[in-house]
Order: sequence, then C-alpha cells, then structure tokens
Amino acid sequence: MSVSPTPVPFRGGGFAPKNLRHAAPLTFLGLLALWWLATDRGWVSPIAVPPPQDVATALADMARSGELLKHVTASAQRLILGWLMGAVAGTLIGLAIGLSSLARSTALPLVSALFPIPKIALLPLFIIWFGIGEPSKYVTIAFGVFSPMAIAAFSGVDSVDRTLIRMAQSFGVPTTAIIRKIVLPGALPTILSGIRISASIGIILLTAAEMIGAQYGIGALVLAAGNLMQADRLLAGVLMLALFGLLVAQIIGLAERRLLHWRV
Repeated sequence: MSVSPTPVPFRGGGFAPKNLRHAAPLTFLGLLALWWLATDRGWVSPIAVPPPQDVATALADMARSGELLKHVTASAQRLILGWLMGAVAGTLIGLAIGLSSLARSTALPLVSALFPIPKIALLPLFIIWFGIGEPSKYVTIAFGVFSPMAIAAFSGVDSVDRTLIRMAQSFGVPTTAIIRKIVLPGALPTILSGIRISASIGIILLTAAEMIGAQYGIGALVLAAGNLMQADRLLAGVLMLALFGLLVAQIIGLAERRLLHWRV
C-alpha cells in the first residue's frame, strides 16, 4: 500500500518583505481620524493643534495664491543641489577609503572627526564664510550629507566578500573590472541605505538653513507662521516636510527595486 508524501511547508522566506499596499494609507487615515477626533472632542486645544480642516484650508489658500509653490520650489532646489554636492563627494571619498590604504589612513580619521559635529551649529560660521544667501544653505546641507555617505560607501566596500575579489585577482581580472563588477554591486545596498539616511538629514538641515535669511522655503514658512502664532500654517508647513520625506523614500525605494533586482 503506497503512502502519499506529506507536503512540507516552505520555511525559507528569509524575512522577505511582503507588499502590503493598503497598510500605509490605512495608517495615515487612522492618524488623521485620531487628530480630527482629538480636536473635535476638545481633548486638545484648537489654538495649539488646529483641526485638520483648518490646516487643509490654509494649504488650499497658499496653493491658490501661489505662495505654496514658491516655498516648495525653493526648498526642493536647495535640497537637491545641496544633497547632490554632499552625496557625490561623500561617496567618492568613501569608495577611496574602502579601496585605498592611504585614503583609509588619512581620510577615515577626518571623516570620523567631522561626523559627530552638529551641522546646525556651524550654520552661522557658513554664513560668515559664504554669505547669508543660497551658498551657505547649500554648504550646510552638503556638509551634513557628506559624512554619512562617506561612511556608508566605505562600509559597503568593506562588506564585499573578499573571497570573490581574491578569486577574480587569481584569474587575472583587471582591477577596474573587479571594482565595476564585484565591489560596486556588492557595496550598492549599503550605499543606498546611506542615501536614505542622508536624505533625511538633508531635509532637517534644509529646514534649519531656511529659518535664517530665507524669504521662501518650507523652513521660512514654518518660522514665519510660528512667530505670528499661525498654528494652521505652521502645521501645513510641517505636513509639507513630511511629504518631502515620503517622496524621497518613494524615490529611493524605486531605485532599490531597479538596482537591486538581483537580490533575492
């Protein structure tokens, strides 16, 4: 008598993330409902925390007048340019640290010394050096992005399996080919993680930089609304910063899916 085999459930998922599309929208809707309920029932003062409809009205008024577009455009330009300056420089220095003993011995201590310095505290110094205009804001963002990108790049290079590199070298593969086909793909996940972290740091520094000597920008909007006790406009600016963060996260997630499609 033959016995049918018992199916064995697959247990090798490897903590692979599942795409729960409705989880994030439901979470935000739940927080929005809690916000509305707290203001509607009087659990919090409407002076301190305006109801969602007042914040939406403030956003709509700024959008109709064109003020919101000016703030968003100014902030987006500063964030993109400042982040690119710091990310490119940090990635190149980090790759050099990971690939060169000389760079590791000289540049790594410098990066380690610069990393814990509070970048916001250096903003007045940058204003003295570069003026109160746009250059000081770009430099502040770039300086804050530089260190985490450098650390992520050289950590990614260090995490590459040395056996693969030695094997390629034993077969006489050129150094440039090893870097292009083994080192860079192996370091890419860590570099993308650094991009995600540095982008968030860039948004924080953007807000701080725009609070000093900026006519337009989300940070300038938040500061002006706070000075005038306009809580609805202030929260509208905070929501715009949150949307900036969500947009950056979506872009980085798309890049990860495109560039790391080989990773199972």
